[in-house]
Amino acid sequence: MAMDCASCAETQEKLAKLHEIIETHKDVRGSLIPVLHEAQELYGYLPLEVQLEIANGLNIPLAEVYGVVSFYTRFSINPKGKYQVNVCLGTACYVKGAGKILDKFKEKLGLDVGECTEDRKFSLDACRCIGACGLAPVVTINEDVYGRLLPDQIDAIIDKYKEL
Repeated sequence: MAMDCASCAETQEKLAKLHEIIETHKDVRGSLIPVLHEAQELYGYLPLEVQLEIANGLNIPLAEVYGVVSFYTRFSINPKGKYQVNVCLGTACYVKGAGKILDKFKEKLGLDVGECTEDRKFSLDACRCIGACGLAPVVTINEDVYGRLLPDQIDAIIDKYKEL
């Protein structure tokens, strides 16, 4: 399947920007994490090809790059949606029904945890605690926080983002 010229140009533009990011940081001790943050901001996630470019550019083993990416939850090797749904499964949230909330998001979005819709509008994740236990159960969608949720509220929340 051939890529259209716009996709090729965008890919080359991102690769050039990635090389600039690496060049800016390559002689700085401890630069891997800042480079990964900027690369993820650029691409939206850190696919293996991007990790390889970073490893080569910083002259470090790919295993070291992958080890950092897979260790920290803020990095993702999977594409993320425009709207990143994150369901808290910490103790307070779980006790107050977060499992049912997560199931409703899975059903409504047709996703499992860690997946992204084909149109890349939504992605679904779960975390252990976001520190808003008093609002349990809690869900974040990007920077928006939804607390004291019930499963029957999920349809309206998702519909709101579908309309944006």
